[in-house]
Amino acid sequence: MRYFPIQLDIRDRPCLVVGGGGVGTRKAKSLLACGARVTVVSPAATQALRDSADRGEVMLRLREYAAEDLQGMFLVMGATDDEALNRRVRSDAGRRKILCNIADRPEQCDFILPAVVERGDLVITVSTSGRSPALAKKLRQDLQGQFGNEYTVFLDLMGAIRKRLLAEAHAPEAHKPIFERLVHSDILAWIREGRRHDIDRLLTDVLGDGWRTEDLLAQTP
Repeated sequence: MRYFPIQLDIRDRPCLVVGGGGVGTRKAKSLLACGARVTVVSPAATQALRDSADRGEVMLRLREYAAEDLQGMFLVMGATDDEALNRRVRSDAGRRKILCNIADRPEQCDFILPAVVERGDLVITVSTSGRSPALAKKLRQDLQGQFGNEYTVFLDLMGAIRKRLLAEAHAPEAHKPIFERLVHSDILAWIREGRRHDIDRLLTDVLGDGWRTEDLLAQTP
């Protein structure tokens, strides 16, 4: 199986999780983190899910799954330990042309979930196409050590620089040598070591006067 790698915008999209145990809780949290409107249906649910429902973060339906739960959904995740129920969710979703993922059953999925490393807006994904989740986990752990929190700051800085350049009506093609120089500089090491003066000096050298790290990062939401 060869999967088409994409990153999906699910902001404000209705998504369903079938199953309220530990796996279902993790699926719901991952959907919430990306801005989805999450419904969980299960006769039982973890305390974490109940608390999330009390806060209005998810809609929790404490009952058995029914095909009607798929009405209007953008995608569904099956996260139960009942194989027959998971297959029914898959079949119901297929008839309705709704994207479906069944936990630990790649052969029943329209999409699979990679191992993820996140550093702010930097998202690195690792997939073995379902062949070895253990290897994907190991590679994720390796990448977590390789890509530290300095990448969060660096990406915030680069985004703020790009936004300001675009606002000043610079031609986008003129930006390429600027960003190439910044990316290939020692700025990541300087962020890691807290050397703001060196970063500001580089920004002045590359961009001119009036570019300060503190000011640029203050613009980051």
